[in-house]
Amino acid sequence: MSDAVLELKSVTKSYNQGLPNQIDVLRGVDLALQSGEMVALVAPSGAGKSTLLHIAGLLDAPDGGSVHVAGQNVSGKGDGTRTSLRRQDVGFVYQFHHLLPEFTALENIILPQLANGSSQADAAARAAELLSLVGLSDRAGHRPAALSGGEQQRVAFCRALANAPRVLLADEPTGNLDPGTSDQVFAALMDLVAGTGLSALVATHNPDLAARMDRRVKLENGVLVDL
Repeated sequence: MSDAVLELKSVTKSYNQGLPNQIDVLRGVDLALQSGEMVALVAPSGAGKSTLLHIAGLLDAPDGGSVHVAGQNVSGKGDGTRTSLRRQDVGFVYQFHHLLPEFTALENIILPQLANGSSQADAAARAAELLSLVGLSDRAGHRPAALSGGEQQRVAFCRALANAPRVLLADEPTGNLDPGTSDQVFAALMDLVAGTGLSALVATHNPDLAARMDRRVKLENGVLVDL
């Protein structure tokens, strides 16, 4: 039995979009993400990496194959089960931070914990701990508009990890940042992964960032190949 935290087995996904011929985006994707592993997902635009991440994160269902999170086969599970697993075991970071503008950095990290049943005190302590890990303790009381782009993205990382997920899925998390800031933000992400022991699948166009991860996989013609 695999001890992978996240496993995709022969996953397929196609779209019709009103065309006479369907578009086969994923043609049998296999992936096993081990505990504590950081994997780079490399693919050109339009290759299907966002589709793959949405399926891995239980936001979408595959047409075929199976998805396993923490050893549990979630294929065919109802929306309630998938939502619960996603809230508890999966964290998401996107190219744009999507922080709530009316709340402070600390509050943006507290809110998902409250939604998951944590007390206000525990959620605040966890949020403060995460902000400290990325060097933003002194920015906890600032709203997003008062933070730089790099600071906003670091807060987004913290928010994704607020409920201590097993897996972090990141879709071009530094793609909207300049090279210097991108490097700083990625270093903060690596520190978070090391400090929390979770696993991460990170889609990136940046070969330098990809080279710093444990391994690299490429989405090519609808399947994953090792680089």
